Amino acid sequence: MKALHTIILTIHILFANSVFSQPSSSLNGVYHAKTSDINTLWLFADGYSSQIVYKDNAYMSTKGGPYQYDGKTLSLILEYSDKDSSEVGKTQELHILLEGSDLKNDKGVLFKKQPAKSQDLDGVWRISGRKQGNEISTIQRGDRKTIKILVDGYFQWVAINPAVKGFYGTGGGHYVHKDQQYTEHLLFFSRDNSRVGNHLNFKGEIKENEWHHSGNSSKGEPLYEIWSRE
Repeated sequence: MKALHTIILTIHILFANSVFSQPSSSLNGVYHAKTSDINTLWLFADGYSSQIVYKDNAYMSTKGGPYQYDGKTLSLILEYSDKDSSEVGKTQELHILLEGSDLKNDKGVLFKKQPAKSQDLDGVWRISGRKQGNEISTIQRGDRKTIKILVDGYFQWVAINPAVKGFYGTGGGHYVHKDQQYTEHLLFFSRDNSRVGNHLNFKGEIKENEWHHSGNSSKGEPLYEIWSRE
């Protein structure tokens, strides 16, 4: 009888764990909250999280890094935080609950999940090469890096060096990738608020699991970049 009780108890524990433990992938998507004129956009893609705070016409701050989520607590290892660089390298424990498809933090702020618009570029990418003239130069993996997070029609790029708590810029907004055409619509840009609202058109295609990205930069300069999945 005691053995049977132990077996039943074990089954209940396993069942509870399966119900209440949320894998990190369960958060994949984009969440948005707005208070007065301040937007908070929260991106989750492939175990990486980034939160951006901006007004409709002015960038404010961003922070992010790899995360784990157990259904109640979001454990976030910060690789960048331009508002407070002392946070970089530390783990933040945030109390987050799923309410349907939305997120609510311990302050009662509700982050509404945005409609899913999955595309083949969704995920986390790291720049790995640039073409200059006819030559492609490889960008070796190192502490300094530029990454791009793409999920459900939203994107963010961020240039950082976690080893020295360095932050060098970010920008992002909506994106569409279709028929080898890649288009960005800027919602925030840390280096120049006047560029918010701009549409940028590029050629974008995946070759041998690498993303080849070409066109003109926000300054009108030609570029050809190669990105690899993180």
